[in-house]
Amino acid sequence: MERNKKIYGYIRVSTREQNEDRQWIALREVGVPEQNILLDKQSGKDFHRPQYRRLVRKLKKDDLLYIKSIDRLGRNYGEILEQWRLLTKEKGVDIVVLDMPLLDTRRGKDLMGTFLSDIVLQVLSFVAENERVNIRQRQAEGIAAAKARGVRFGRPPKPLPENFHSAYQRWRADKITGTAAAKECGMPLSTFRYRASIYKRTIPQK
Repeated sequence: MERNKKIYGYIRVSTREQNEDRQWIALREVGVPEQNILLDKQSGKDFHRPQYRRLVRKLKKDDLLYIKSIDRLGRNYGEILEQWRLLTKEKGVDIVVLDMPLLDTRRGKDLMGTFLSDIVLQVLSFVAENERVNIRQRQAEGIAAAKARGVRFGRPPKPLPENFHSAYQRWRADKITGTAAAKECGMPLSTFRYRASIYKRTIPQK
């Protein structure tokens, strides 16, 4: 008796991305049952993703998998191609990429159709990886430019203790040592010196 072919959908978003609503809506619109949509919220730099692994185990020959875009399968050219090969060649699953109608393995099962699909897949995989490299480069350049303008990253420093001004003035006047001033302020000497160098620029100079 022939088993019923099942329809699945897969969503991946990183924790820094917008939420998954756009992908979820697209999958529901093409008829993927809600209970068959699997979601991972983490980076796609590798495939240690629990829901994706679960999906691969569930998929059987002739099942249909919908994804919104090709980069949901991986974060680089090699991984996308490897996952595509695993799903379509080894497991015999059909894949539909909603953002690219040419990538629909239900069509063109003959040699020419498969050939054209493979070409499109390789081009799109390369484009997806190249775009991610460009994004990382732009981010790095933006951070470097911001640092050059004096923008500081990370958590803001803790407020100065109320007695910092008094300790700073006595330290500047050589009335107490840096170690003593740091102890009064409840901070390591290196932190006191760093905060003092910044504080110096914020007070009027006589």
